[in-house]
Amino acid sequence: MAFDLRQQLKLAQQLVMTPQLQMAIKLLQLNRLELLDTIRQELEENPTLEELQEVTEKDSETEQTEETTEIKEVAVEETARDDIDWENYLNEYNSTGKSHFENEKKDTPSFENFIGNKESLHDHMLWQLRMIFPSKEVEHIGSLIIGNLKSDGYLDASIDDIASVSGSSPEKVNEVLTTLQSFNPAGVCARDLKESLAIQVKQLGLENSIVNGIILHHITHLENKNYNAIAKALKISIDDVISAVDIIQGLEPRPGRLFSDDEPKYITPDIYIYKLENEFLIVLNDDGMPKLHINSYYKNTMKRNSKFLDKEREYIDTKMRSAAWLIRSIHQRQKTIFKVMESILGFQREFFEKGSAYLKPMVLRDVAQDIGMHESTISRVTTNKYVYTDQGIFELKYFFNSSINKVRGGSVASTSVQEKIKEIIKTEYPEKPYSDDKIAVLLEKHNISIARRTVAKYREALKILPSNKRKQFRRL
Repeated sequence: MAFDLRQQLKLAQQLVMTPQLQMAIKLLQLNRLELLDTIRQELEENPTLEELQEVTEKDSETEQTEETTEIKEVAVEETARDDIDWENYLNEYNSTGKSHFENEKKDTPSFENFIGNKESLHDHMLWQLRMIFPSKEVEHIGSLIIGNLKSDGYLDASIDDIASVSGSSPEKVNEVLTTLQSFNPAGVCARDLKESLAIQVKQLGLENSIVNGIILHHITHLENKNYNAIAKALKISIDDVISAVDIIQGLEPRPGRLFSDDEPKYITPDIYIYKLENEFLIVLNDDGMPKLHINSYYKNTMKRNSKFLDKEREYIDTKMRSAAWLIRSIHQRQKTIFKVMESILGFQREFFEKGSAYLKPMVLRDVAQDIGMHESTISRVTTNKYVYTDQGIFELKYFFNSSINKVRGGSVASTSVQEKIKEIIKTEYPEKPYSDDKIAVLLEKHNISIARRTVAKYREALKILPSNKRKQFRRL
């Protein structure tokens, strides 16, 4: 069999990811904070890109006036007045005590400038450990235990592991652990929920009570609210069980919560929608967004025949193209977000007027066909982008949801069904909550056809407990 080499022409189309296209796609999927970080980074790295400083008309007039107005020479009058007691004035001015006091006051920082750092759980535990003046061995073991605490206050290491690292016996480690478990916050250094609750009950002086017995031996029945089984096992009345449960509910399941350094994350909307009479106004949030332009010095220098070397000219030209791509990509991003929001408003107008109950079924394809873009582009635009409305702040993906068939024809959005489930559960009796089957029956009366398992799925998505755990007991 012979092999030979041949040349063959072939015509084909393929998508080439140009740097401009790559940048546009990257910026499109960034949220507002990530976009600002990207812009700041580019401003630091690209010398040809700079932020346009806004100049008001008043500042412009002032600058023109200063340029045209002749500046008068300042003359210093050296003639001293005769009616001033200069000798007493100089003596007071040269007083060392007073001068020293003023300088000291000036150099001392104001108490208002001090910012108190929030104490961590580890620091708080180490401080308490040192307050008992431990031996070196106890301090070493205690430091290892504290170092293995999770943010919720639970111990994330076994006794044997700590004993192996510290070189001490398991009995000694357990002794130090018992000491640390008596520290504040109550329930800290426990290995599970049962132990944490038992420690808190012991510190309340209730270790010999029904409360402690329920925690140690009937925690499963407690989680399932099977109070009858607890009453039968402990041979007590339901009222006694409910009283004990009230105390347990007042305990802290996560002892380290107070020392958590998690800061609240505030959402800054990318778009605002305001209703003016019978029309809606879409406003892009450009607050804090730098206005970029290419540095005029480099632009003019490149136009003229400058003395730049070839490498320098190539570097500046590359940076200028990168700056131009970034500016165009940002404009394209804002324009695309506006078009997508405008299309969503057209499809979901009733929602913006009346609320979540009027949300219609909608998929990415609907908006993509409406504005003539690909579904992947719509997906990037609606991810991590938020809109402010009269109904609240929502992620753009919130408006896309599947449809649920109605009993008498038509369809309703799955999000609207979830809102209906939430409303039904709010109206139930706490002593006799609705089961998933009952909720499905009630939804059918509201012209919504949905299976029990779908009700359970939506209920879990709403983080609502099942009926047996929502049940509340009332004393007889």
